[in-house]
Amino acid sequence: AFTTVDVSQMVEDIAGETALQFSKKNMTFRHDLPANIEIKGNTSMIYSIFRNLIDNAIAYAGPGTTLTLTANREGNDWHFICCDNGVGVAPEHLSRLFERFYRVDKGRSRKMGGTGLGLAIVKNAVLLHRGTIHVSNLPTGGLRFDFTLPQ
Repeated sequence: AFTTVDVSQMVEDIAGETALQFSKKNMTFRHDLPANIEIKGNTSMIYSIFRNLIDNAIAYAGPGTTLTLTANREGNDWHFICCDNGVGVAPEHLSRLFERFYRVDKGRSRKMGGTGLGLAIVKNAVLLHRGTIHVSNLPTGGLRFDFTLPQ
């Protein structure tokens, strides 16, 4: 069922839940979201979008990196940008990152307990909410996820 989801508060909660993981890796999570971002949606699916993107950055961006999450309103949509200043991904992997069970580094992912499902879940949840999602490498290194969610 779709209800009104307070994304700003949800991201605050996730920041609290992941604070220890960030500090263990000497990472910073910057999330300067406008207050009261409200989206009509499924709470657990919207949670999974943000939690999986954040968990992914913790797992793969690298020690000492910064994850930044921003949002701005574009018409009836919220446009989110989630990016890190880590190593990024080789260009040939980019188009496949959202595939189920796809892993960039087969050996490393298994060791880290990754299922290869996180980003597939993210993409499906965004699409289910009639949003769009795109991933790119930043010129300076690191991954950038752009996604929209209608209000």
